[in-house]
Amino acid sequence: MLIAQITDTHIKLPGKLAYKKVDTAAMLKRCVDELLTLDPQPDLILLTGDLVDLGRPAEYDHLKSILAPIRQRIIAIPGNHDDREAMRGAFHAEGYLPTEGKFLQFVVEDYPLRIVGLDTLIPGEGGGELCAERLEWLDRTLAQKPDVPTLVLMHHPPFITGIGHMDKIGLKGSDGFAAVMERHRHVELILCGHLHRTIHAQVGGRPAMTCPSPAHQVALDIDPEAPSCFTMEPPGFMLHWWNGRRLVTHTAVIGSYDGPHPFFDANGKLID
Repeated sequence: MLIAQITDTHIKLPGKLAYKKVDTAAMLKRCVDELLTLDPQPDLILLTGDLVDLGRPAEYDHLKSILAPIRQRIIAIPGNHDDREAMRGAFHAEGYLPTEGKFLQFVVEDYPLRIVGLDTLIPGEGGGELCAERLEWLDRTLAQKPDVPTLVLMHHPPFITGIGHMDKIGLKGSDGFAAVMERHRHVELILCGHLHRTIHAQVGGRPAMTCPSPAHQVALDIDPEAPSCFTMEPPGFMLHWWNGRRLVTHTAVIGSYDGPHPFFDANGKLID
């Protein structure tokens, strides 16, 4: 099974730029075009939050129009820039989001990997939270099928990254989340967004990682006093390949680059 993860698309109303600089819509279109060239094609697309920039219904309409060429199923969780009710309205037809309730948390059980989506949103705030109610739901949900390999999706990473300004808007309840992970060794991977770049960590003994954005990236500045900045590094997404025994992750860079070039000539000799 091949899964594509896209995160932090930050789609605005048509014609609007993020931070008066980033054409997030055009960059997501490039990402979609890149996905459509993959062979083999992903079986599933995951969107790990900050789908739009201001949580407006019209932004979700614009997002869905850009994603329309994708024929695979798309599963999305909210980020801090999202609005629960607007997102519920935009994705209700896909059938996995709860139709009522405080949180957009869900389980998808149609694939070799069980997919558990978490809602870390605090309305109006940049940081996230897994409160006692959300953690209890997660613990109970994971306990239902302890023998099924599972992916956990969440927007805010449950670990300190070292990038100071992002850690200040990190995840409340991360210790409780780590305790849950300690009890559920069948969690193969925790997939996150929010950081707009690739970062790996261990949480409760389980692997966790963030994903690059198809638009702008958070500046790499390992400093507790790091200023809040972004860069226009090469955009990307991730491919997670489940081979039936373990999960292998690749970071895909979006854009046209020189190559591919062969290592060996027509006679099988290394080109030197």
